[in-house]
Amino acid sequence: MFSRDRWSEIIEALTSNWFRTILTAFGVLWGIFILVILLAAGKGLENGVKQGFSGIATNTMFMWTQVASKPYKGMPKGRRYSFEVEDVTAIKGQVPGLRFVSPRNQLGGFGGANNVVRGLNTGAFNVYGDYPEIIQQEPMDITSGRFLNYSDINEKRKVAIIGNGVQSALYDINEDPLGTYIKINGVNFMVIGTYKKKSRGGDAEEGQKEIYVPFTAFSQAFNRGNKVGWMAITAKDGYSITNLKGDIIEIIKSRHTIHPDDDRAVGNFDLYQEFSKVNGLFIALKGVAYFVGVLVLLSGIIGISNIMLIVVKERTNEIGVRRALGATPWSIRGQILMESIFLTIISGMAGIILATAVIWLVNFQLSQMDTSEMMFLNPSVNLGVVMVALSILIISGLLAGLIPAQQAIKVKPVDALRTE
Repeated sequence: MFSRDRWSEIIEALTSNWFRTILTAFGVLWGIFILVILLAAGKGLENGVKQGFSGIATNTMFMWTQVASKPYKGMPKGRRYSFEVEDVTAIKGQVPGLRFVSPRNQLGGFGGANNVVRGLNTGAFNVYGDYPEIIQQEPMDITSGRFLNYSDINEKRKVAIIGNGVQSALYDINEDPLGTYIKINGVNFMVIGTYKKKSRGGDAEEGQKEIYVPFTAFSQAFNRGNKVGWMAITAKDGYSITNLKGDIIEIIKSRHTIHPDDDRAVGNFDLYQEFSKVNGLFIALKGVAYFVGVLVLLSGIIGISNIMLIVVKERTNEIGVRRALGATPWSIRGQILMESIFLTIISGMAGIILATAVIWLVNFQLSQMDTSEMMFLNPSVNLGVVMVALSILIISGLLAGLIPAQQAIKVKPVDALRTE
């Protein structure tokens, strides 16, 4: 029940020494401020890193051939082999839970020789022979024209989609590349689309200097036959590519007479596994933020507890008179606890408000900037974090007032009156 007299006493007790109360409250304010800011900063870093994965099918692995490191069934150690189109069909048919199995071939690469010509302009670019599904496995925005389709695959059309970096290297400013021809290793391909890849950190610029052509046209134009350079494999929702990876590699080993225990013969990069590690890192960072914030908050709570002990000592006479007039131990204990909780919550809420203002200011500054390639984006805390902070405040207030309250109820009326 609300008691005006009790709240008047609480306010009077806390305002009797403003300077001491403010210094005491600052410890809690600073602790909650640090906790909220650390959690918001961790969320901002998480948002920025995950932005780099935006558009990527994270439940994906990439697989390529390496050298067999063990002899098997008469086949020598050190043998090289190649994936084949039939491997793709076998993987699709024998491994349930796969969404895409995209065979890929590649020409050129970073630091390679000039392999693309248009008029008097030349350049060295990555050229990929792909299926249409690859656009759902890698982050890419079509800026003009279109991407590959199955008509291109079935009819082995010599068409190409070029990146913005290729366009700026081979074409004049404001020149429309659609419908024009580029020569890749001496073979003409018509440009049907342009793209811009989403940021992937240090690979962002190199990612704009790539060319995509139909897998079948690539194989025909560059005499690859049924060979496959590497594969991008994505699992369906509800499946983990990490769990399916063993079955996929086993099929490859069986089809190419590779020793079952040869772990070096099939190279792979598990994007889902790496993404899971990133998620684990942010969970750990959140734990560190709570740990550091609570420790800083604890120092403030200790300060409040010490001050409340001093307050109890100063009010020994008052407490003794109350006990003499019939005040129960629970009444005295409740008074001290309420003062402690009230001071803790008020100072903690001030810390939350201050932290919110800082987060708003940071977000306002970020909104004025291009954050598409930044590793820090939209720092924030959700309502759950605020509720946790309030719970910590209430518990902290109880702990801070517990020892002073116990000291208060030990005061005997006779001893209290003797202090005068």
